[in-house]
Amino acid sequence: MPSSGTQTYHHGDLRSALLDAATARIENQGIEGLSLRKLADDVGVSRSALYHHFRDKNALLNAVAANGFANWITMTSESGGDESVPAPVRMRQFVYGYVHWAVEHPQLYDLMFGRPIWKNDLADDELKDVAYPAFQYMLRLITNWQQQGLLLADKPALRQTQVIWATLHGLAKLVTDGVYADSAHIDDMCDCAVQMLLPKNNKGVRVHNPR
Repeated sequence: MPSSGTQTYHHGDLRSALLDAATARIENQGIEGLSLRKLADDVGVSRSALYHHFRDKNALLNAVAANGFANWITMTSESGGDESVPAPVRMRQFVYGYVHWAVEHPQLYDLMFGRPIWKNDLADDELKDVAYPAFQYMLRLITNWQQQGLLLADKPALRQTQVIWATLHGLAKLVTDGVYADSAHIDDMCDCAVQMLLPKNNKGVRVHNPR
């Protein structure tokens, strides 16, 4: 029988519950508000049960970030990968989706792309196995847009992917870091970014805010 105050989980269910609870705590209190002890209390399990899945806080952070990248890929595929929608519209939907996702999940976004893991060279194989394909997915998406005449034909798709990602990341960070405190202008900034990226012959194509 489990002791009073603890919960019983199947193996996979416990890992999912721990990731969900860790993500919620990070979203609400930041990385500093997360500890293995607090997480065990949140989920209602012993610390020994938690350590069976995550040997330390870094392993937990890597798993949360990897899960975030999986959700990010789902979001980008839904916003930018619908072949039934004209390519210029898909690009705008992708830009809106990227920036708004970051703004709605600022702490998770910072964990995925920020210093705690990558700058300190603490990324494990689980995270690398989903983070690197995320960039490759974006490269394939932009290559497809280039082949359809949406982006510049004389610039390598890799370089355009790097520049577009840097543009969207910079815009997202300016908002989430509070430099642009008025989030009411996010959509206008997204639309301006798209207009700057599109070749001249595609600039006249408009799309309503997809949200």
